Amino acid sequence: MATVTQAPPVAPAPETKPPRKPRGRGRWTPYWLLLPGLLWLLVFFALPVIYQASTSVQTGSLEEGYEVTWHFAAYWDALSEYWPQFVRSVLYAASATVLCLLLGYPLAYLIAFRAGRWRNLIMILVIAPFFTSFLIRTLAWKTILADGGPVVDALNTLHVLDVTAWLGWTAGDRVLATPLAVVCGLTYNFLPFMILPLYTSLERIDPRLHEAANDLYARPSTTFRRVTFPLSMPGVVSGTLLTFIPASGDYINSDLLGSTDTRMVGNVIQSQFLRILDYPTAAALSFILMAAILAVVTLYIRKSGTEDLV
Repeated sequence: MATVTQAPPVAPAPETKPPRKPRGRGRWTPYWLLLPGLLWLLVFFALPVIYQASTSVQTGSLEEGYEVTWHFAAYWDALSEYWPQFVRSVLYAASATVLCLLLGYPLAYLIAFRAGRWRNLIMILVIAPFFTSFLIRTLAWKTILADGGPVVDALNTLHVLDVTAWLGWTAGDRVLATPLAVVCGLTYNFLPFMILPLYTSLERIDPRLHEAANDLYARPSTTFRRVTFPLSMPGVVSGTLLTFIPASGDYINSDLLGSTDTRMVGNVIQSQFLRILDYPTAAALSFILMAAILAVVTLYIRKSGTEDLV
């Protein structure tokens, strides 16, 4: 006769009590920790923005004083008079951003996957420009791109300046006081802002994905196109934003490396605030620039297809 064996009874799992909510002062601890940052943003960001908004709709003069009259003509006057500077700023910033991406992506890839024991040294070299002043770094490019210097002589020998002169980026054999000099300064000063997010994003990629691609006999170009680059898109988006946004409002590179024909909107705002003393126009220019950058950034993030920014 067959005997039927029954499974031993299973003891019921002990009941788990839900975590108790903090009571008393512990309940407000996260909000107290956020308070200093919120106050900082309120005092040093929100209030100045509100003040500049009120300044942009004022009328009057520095001698007679300004009064809020809700006069929005300053926006139209600023846009109609200084639209070439706006276009030039976007063009220079976009060119510098593309160059930073082309130069920064291979270096970030090298640091993340091929540097080995040299990784820390290369990272120190990447952030080394931050050890000196932004102004000193820009002034150094006046020596690098000086007329008759080795860089200009090499570009002349390679006939590179002939091509850039045909494109309107240089003037003859001269590089300083041209759009090319301004873009070179922007690229150099903001290149670390491109490399660091790219490196962070590339380092987070699981190396087993590359091994799986090799097991499937994928070519290196296919692995990069189908695996590496899509997974590094958060770093690409972050790096391009961190480069384009400050570059579009920069005025130091254009002031030191350019000329009156290469003035950007940042130069106009700085001149309106500190020299001409036309505060409503300067504030209107600032808000137009901020609105344009916000629109471009919003569209770019939506088109990039990623919101996981690093």
